[in-house]
Amino acid sequence: MPKLNLTPHERSELRAAAHALRPVVLIGDNGLTDAVIKEITVHLQAHQLIKIRVAGDDRQARLTMLEQICDALDAAPIHHLGKILTIYRPNIERPPVLGAPVEKPTRAVRKPSEPYTPKKLAASGVQRTRKTERARRAEMQAERSSTQEKKASAAPRSVQKFSAVKPAAAPRSNTNRPGSAMSLRAGARRGLGGSGKR
Repeated sequence: MPKLNLTPHERSELRAAAHALRPVVLIGDNGLTDAVIKEITVHLQAHQLIKIRVAGDDRQARLTMLEQICDALDAAPIHHLGKILTIYRPNIERPPVLGAPVEKPTRAVRKPSEPYTPKKLAASGVQRTRKTERARRAEMQAERSSTQEKKASAAPRSVQKFSAVKPAAAPRSNTNRPGSAMSLRAGARRGLGGSGKR
């Protein structure tokens, strides 16, 4: 069977998709046996993109194994890094590994002509419009003017009641209070007073 051919861009995307994968098949010292090929086939049908670990130390042997696997299973070699081989074979019965590019959701942008709606109101489904904003402002203005009229018409409070003068408290002096032992020692060390050692 012929190998599957991929564009460099597809290969790069598949390599990125395989980054988090772990090897699902281990090829031991016996090399490529029928059981190993069967196991690789099962995993390719299930996952489409798999990693294989090869136990041998010979790099050339690993490369030939990769070519043999891809030829036998009609798969595409994606990556070969050390003892890890990454291969891909699409399966039309499964969802594609490389789906259609998903557009990131953009942040909702408010037009300058739209009134601002706080998050909590927007989450509850309330939308402000210019008409509702004008009505709300008119209500608030009417409420303010009515409260100002009530304050103006109310009887003035007696000024005498709140103007009682309190006697001033005597200032505290720290001259009679002894300081703590720590402050005395510190003062003595600095030579600010006392007969302490310097």
